[in-house]
Amino acid sequence: MTDTPAPHPSHATPTTPRVTVRGEAHLEVDPEIARIAVTLTARNTDRRTTLDDLNRRNTATLDLIKGYGDTIEKLETGTLTIRPELARHGRGERIRAYHGSIQLTATLNDFTVLGEIVARLADHELTRIDGPWWALRPTSPHHATARRQAVQEALQRAREYAEALDTRIDALLELSDTGTLGGTTFTTATYGGAGVLRSARAESAPEAAPVDLEPVRQNIDAQVEAAFTLIPPNLG
Repeated sequence: MTDTPAPHPSHATPTTPRVTVRGEAHLEVDPEIARIAVTLTARNTDRRTTLDDLNRRNTATLDLIKGYGDTIEKLETGTLTIRPELARHGRGERIRAYHGSIQLTATLNDFTVLGEIVARLADHELTRIDGPWWALRPTSPHHATARRQAVQEALQRAREYAEALDTRIDALLELSDTGTLGGTTFTTATYGGAGVLRSARAESAPEAAPVDLEPVRQNIDAQVEAAFTLIPPNLG
């Protein structure tokens, strides 16, 4: 009895060949919002006076910011701190003074008044401003635009590979989002100190001139991977 030889493995093109490609998109767009952080401080040898001063500055700051109406998209109060400062010398836990601080965060959607708000806040007593941080909203349509462009590039790449083999793509097997990036651009400046001098000036002194702030354009990157089947090419 003669053994039947094992069949040789086939090296022919698979019935359903596939191609996997990557699509990428990069956009540079104007920011939609800007955030500033406002830190109010107070210090006094009396705890109640420290708290009263802090509350007064907080009220004045909130009133100023809220006065800009719909320009302020969000206004949030962060950490409130009242802490004692102990004397460095002497026995016992003798309190030298009390320090208080409140942190506020404001989100603005109108950049034409941003410099004015920053200048007016910085002109307040014992007030520090950090920012602005420019950003896009999470729901910004620019994110969807970047994703669509990434998909279109993946599809175009797959078609080009198919054309190189003298065939066409047939069906989509898989599409995965490998990364969509784009968020806050941290362009930070600190404003403060002028308010300390303001308390010694006449109340009729003019307000500080608006600070010239130029928005920073935002980068959005989208990446996808796509797998397609091809109509089997004739490679003969």
